[in-house]
Amino acid sequence: MSIKHYWKGFTALLLSCVLLTVAGCASQKPRNADETVDLEAIISQEAGKLLRQIPTIDPDQPFIATSFADIDNLSQSSTLGRILGEQFSSAITRSGLPVVEVKMRGSLFLKEGTGELMLSRQLHNVLRAHDAQAVVVGTYAVGGTNVYVTARLIRTADNRVLAAEDFTLPINRDIYGLLPRDR
Repeated sequence: MSIKHYWKGFTALLLSCVLLTVAGCASQKPRNADETVDLEAIISQEAGKLLRQIPTIDPDQPFIATSFADIDNLSQSSTLGRILGEQFSSAITRSGLPVVEVKMRGSLFLKEGTGELMLSRQLHNVLRAHDAQAVVVGTYAVGGTNVYVTARLIRTADNRVLAAEDFTLPINRDIYGLLPRDR
């Protein structure tokens, strides 16, 4: 075999490696980069849907909202998970219902970088201390072009799911910036 033949093979291999590297980098960028997402409007709409599913709401008994967790690691959240919990809390408050700010309590499981993720044995203590009627919990999963979110309202008296909503958020630049950096 000639050097010319080896050189062509080496060039083809090098080109393949470059193309694979570029393709891999491209998949790390948001695919819906220019799509506009009004996160506040989406969360307000979804919170309203949750509340409309509850047959009776005591306007004097508060709600609690927690950070949403990554479905693949329930002890892990992200900026997105924390903002989802915060915005559900705000939306419920705007609807005229009381919401307890749980970050003021010492009985939460606080882990740097995750936000407030309640441990089940501590959850009942916090809920009982505030006589909360329900807690908003949620999970999210990151797909190729969307983040899939599930939100639930759970009655504190018996852990019964009172309401549930599923929705998607297109991964645009803003949503991408809220996701964990290890993606």
